[in-house]
Amino acid sequence: MNNMKKTNIDEKAITIRFAGDSGDGIQLMGAQFAKSTALKGNDFATFSDFPAEIRAPAGSEFGVSSYQINLGSAKIMTSGDSPSVLVAFNPAALKVNLPLLNSGAIIIINTGAFTKRNLAKAKFDKDPRLTSALSSFQLVELDIDKLTSESVLRFGLSKSKASRCKNFLALGLILWVFGHDIEKTISWINKLFIDKDTIESNKTALKAGYFFGETNEVSTTLPKYFFPPSDFSSGEYRNVKGSDALAYGLAAAAELADLPMMFCSYPITPASSLLHKLSEMEELGIGVFQAEDEIASICAAIGASYGGAIGVTSSSGPGISLKTESINLAINTELPLVIINSQRGGPSTGLPTKTEQSDLLQAVYGRSADAPIPVLSVSTASDGFDIAIEAVRIAIHHMTPVILLTDGFINNSSHPWLLPDIKKYKKIAINQPKRDIKNIFLRDKSTLARPWIIPGTKGGIHRIGGIEKDFETGNISYDPDNHQKMTNLRINKIKNISNFIPNQEVSFGPARGKLAVVGWGSSFGAINQSLRSISNKNVSQIHINYISPFPKNLKKLLEGFEKVLVPEMNMGQLSALLKDKLNLNPISFCKVTGQPFLVSELIKEINYCLDE
Repeated sequence: MNNMKKTNIDEKAITIRFAGDSGDGIQLMGAQFAKSTALKGNDFATFSDFPAEIRAPAGSEFGVSSYQINLGSAKIMTSGDSPSVLVAFNPAALKVNLPLLNSGAIIIINTGAFTKRNLAKAKFDKDPRLTSALSSFQLVELDIDKLTSESVLRFGLSKSKASRCKNFLALGLILWVFGHDIEKTISWINKLFIDKDTIESNKTALKAGYFFGETNEVSTTLPKYFFPPSDFSSGEYRNVKGSDALAYGLAAAAELADLPMMFCSYPITPASSLLHKLSEMEELGIGVFQAEDEIASICAAIGASYGGAIGVTSSSGPGISLKTESINLAINTELPLVIINSQRGGPSTGLPTKTEQSDLLQAVYGRSADAPIPVLSVSTASDGFDIAIEAVRIAIHHMTPVILLTDGFINNSSHPWLLPDIKKYKKIAINQPKRDIKNIFLRDKSTLARPWIIPGTKGGIHRIGGIEKDFETGNISYDPDNHQKMTNLRINKIKNISNFIPNQEVSFGPARGKLAVVGWGSSFGAINQSLRSISNKNVSQIHINYISPFPKNLKKLLEGFEKVLVPEMNMGQLSALLKDKLNLNPISFCKVTGQPFLVSELIKEINYCLDE
C-alpha cells in the first residue's frame, strides 16, 4: 500500500469509477452512492457502462461493468473525463479502466481477486503490481473478498452468497472516504431485499467497510473528501435517471390531456428501463402492454390511439426498423402516436449497451414514400420530462405520430432534478370534431389536422386502413389528383408545426460570434462544460431539441456565426440535415466509440476551429 497522507482534499469536484464483473453489483453500488451524494447536497452526474451479455464470463475484459460519477460542490455538467479514484474488483476491471485514469489517481484494488487464473483471464503477462504499470498511481491494496467473508461469517452463507456482499463492503468504505452518512443506505437495504439473512449480511458488510476505513491502517493512507453543499436554486430535488424522467413526463402528459395512456412495447436494450418504470404507474392511468414483438407493440399502440387513448411505443434502432411500416400506417391514418427511440450503437445488434446518436436520419427520412414526421430530441436526463410532454402535445394537436429521440447514455445517467410545478403546465387540448358543422371531417385551418374521431362519434367513421383517403371525406380513394393533394397535405402539415414551436435560443454565449457549437441529444453537457472551460466570448452553444421541423429562426441564427461546429456521436447526421434543410456547410466532428464525448476532446476541437 503506497503511503498517502490523510488530507481534506481542496477540490470542487472529483470523478470516481467503480468497476468489476457484471455480476458484482457494480450498478447497484454506484446508483446507491449517487443517492447518498444527492442527500449530501452535492451536484453530480453519472454514467453506466456495462456489457451486453446478461452474465459475461467472470474475469474477462469484455465482461467488465462500470459506474462512473462526477460529484462535488461545483456545477456538474458531465460524468467526468478521467476518474481520480478507481475501485477495481478484479484484474480485468483494472486493465480495462487503467487507460482512463488521471496520472496520480487513487486505485483501490481487491487483492483477493488477483489470482494467477484471474490475471490470465485479463490477459496480464505479469501481475501489474509487480511491474511499473501502476507506478504513476496511488495504489491501495485491500483483500475485499476476505474482509467480506470475515464480516458475514456468522450468517453461515455459502462462499458464493458471501461474495455477493462485497459491493456493500466497498460501498461502505467509499461512503467513509467521502464523509457520507450510512443510515440512509441501511434503510434502503431494509427495503430492497426480502430475505432476512440477505438484509442483515449486506448491512453488516456495509458497516464493516465503513468502520474499516475509520479504524484500520487505511484511515492513515486514504485521503478523505469533503465537499460543501452545491449552490442549488431553492426547491425540492430528487435524483432522476433519464428513463425515469421520460416516464414521469408521459404520465404528466396523460394528466394534462385528461386521457388514459397505453404504453405498448417489446423489451430491448436500452429502452427496456422505460417499460419497467411505466409498469409501476398503473395508478396514474398508464396501461402497459408487453407485446410478443416490435410490430405487435406499435400496432397495439395505434389501436389505443384509434380508441381515444394516447398510444405510445418505444424501442431502439433495430426495433424502430421493424416498426417502420406501422409508423407509415399511423401517418396515413392521421392518428396521434408517440414513438420513443432509445438509440444505441449499430447497425443491427451492434453495440447494444453502448451509446450512440445513431438514428437521426432514420427518424427524419426512414420511411417509404413522402411521409414526414415530427422529431424531437432529449438533451439531458431530466430534460426528458418536458420533451415527453411536448411530444404528446404535438402528436395530439397536429394528429400525427411523433418520434422522440433519447439514447443509452441519457437513459442510464442521472443527476439532481428540480421537481417542476405541474400546475404551471398548459393543458393539452384535444382535437374533438365540431358539432355545429355538417362535415365533422373538416380540418383545422391553422394546424391542417383532422379531428380525432373515436369509435362511437355520431356521424363519424374513421377508416383505419393504410389505403389512401379522400381529402374531404376520409373514404378510400385511388384518384391521382387526390393522392397529390394528400401528399402535399402530409408534407405541409409537418412543415406547419414550426409555427407552433418556440424559436431556437442560444444555450450559452452571445447570439453572434466566430463559432457556434451546435449539438443535439446527450452531447449537451459535454459541449456546455467545454465552453465554460474555454471562456471565449466569440463561441456559443446552440442545442437543438426540435429536429424536424427545425425552429423557424434556426438558419438566421446560425448565419450570425463565422463557423458552425457540429459534434455528434455518429458520422455526421445532423450536419447532413443542416446541409439539406438549411443549405449550410457546418464542420462535422464525429465520434462512434460507444462512449460519450469527453470535455477535453471537445476543447481541443473547438480551439482548433478558433485558431484556423
